[in-house]
Order: sequence, then C-alpha cells, then structure tokens
Amino acid sequence: MNWIILVIAGFFESGFAFCLGKMKEASGTEWYLWCVGFLVCLVLSMVLLAKAVQTLPIGTAYPVWTGIGAVGTVLLGIIFFHEPASFLRLFFITTLIASIIGLKMVSH
Repeated sequence: MNWIILVIAGFFESGFAFCLGKMKEASGTEWYLWCVGFLVCLVLSMVLLAKAVQTLPIGTAYPVWTGIGAVGTVLLGIIFFHEPASFLRLFFITTLIASIIGLKMVSH
C-alpha cells in the first residue's frame, strides 16, 4: 500500500511543478488560483511522502518520489508547454523510469 501512496505523492510532485509552469503564464486572479493549486499539490506530495517512508526505506522512497515527479514533469512539459521531445530527452527519461523500477525491485 505504501508503494501506491508513494506513486501518488510523485504525481502530486508533478502537479506542483505543472502549477509553477502555469503561474509563469498567468496574472491576476488566475495566478493566485494556480498558486493555491501549487500549495495544495506541494502539501499533499510531502504528506504522502512522509506517510510512505514510515515503512519504506528513505534511500529508496525519496529517489523513486523524485524520479516519478521528474518523469511526470518532463511529460507534462512536452504535452502542455510544447517543450522539445528529442530522442536523447526521451531516452534519458526511459532510463530514469528503468531506474525507478529497478529501485522498487531491489528494495525489501
């Protein structure tokens, strides 16, 4: 169950990075709404990470959390912010995903 919580925490990490990207484009009330979204995602991500590390090793949980957040953020950047999807960028994201899976497989 804590692995599922950790994955959800990683998704919320991507969520707060996405909100930061939207804040960059917004102004006025819209900026404040994205700011609230950022804060909500930030708090949920941290709380869920703290819950997951109660039973998972921090040396595994933290890299998995940041890896999920990094992969999600890159994908959101490509889809919503029209960032480049070059071969090398996708290759290294794939190696990051493989590393996340590897950490899951070797942790007890």
